[in-house]
Amino acid sequence: MLNVVDDVTRECLAAIPDTSISGRRVARELTTLIERRGKPGMIVSDSGTELTSNAILRWRSEHRIEWHYIAPGKPMQNGFVESFNGRMRDELLNETMFRNLAHARIVITAWATDYNTERPHSALDYRTPADYAQTPTTAIARPAARDESSARRAIAQPAPTGVNTNRAPVAPG
Repeated sequence: MLNVVDDVTRECLAAIPDTSISGRRVARELTTLIERRGKPGMIVSDSGTELTSNAILRWRSEHRIEWHYIAPGKPMQNGFVESFNGRMRDELLNETMFRNLAHARIVITAWATDYNTERPHSALDYRTPADYAQTPTTAIARPAARDESSARRAIAQPAPTGVNTNRAPVAPG
């Protein structure tokens, strides 16, 4: 599965099942997405071989797209996508007996469409990802909104002004 998810709108932009997905295939799919949706500010991914291949390195250079690889063994650095993948696995992949690849493509496309158009998300003010993406909002229009994606989110927010953060260490009891 190649899943491409927009951190801002929460949309599943692509859910591509196949028996094998090479770096060249990923590059073709990303090119198609850019033609349809525009160029992203950054792509965040793990360091899988298809995503670190010469085809992807060449593609990102040619398209001048910043790419951030999460640290090995740190899937929460791309937490929303990991959550999406888990939801897809639990709701669809573990529950469906696919007859063949064509059947898998149909069922997975239907699930992604339902995810995008029928399921409201609390993070989107209980709107669907497709609805949120269609409405010009400050969150989408402002370039700073991209800085708040999981790719750049701080691990912990700084302490509010006036809160004492200089605490003595506590010995284990």
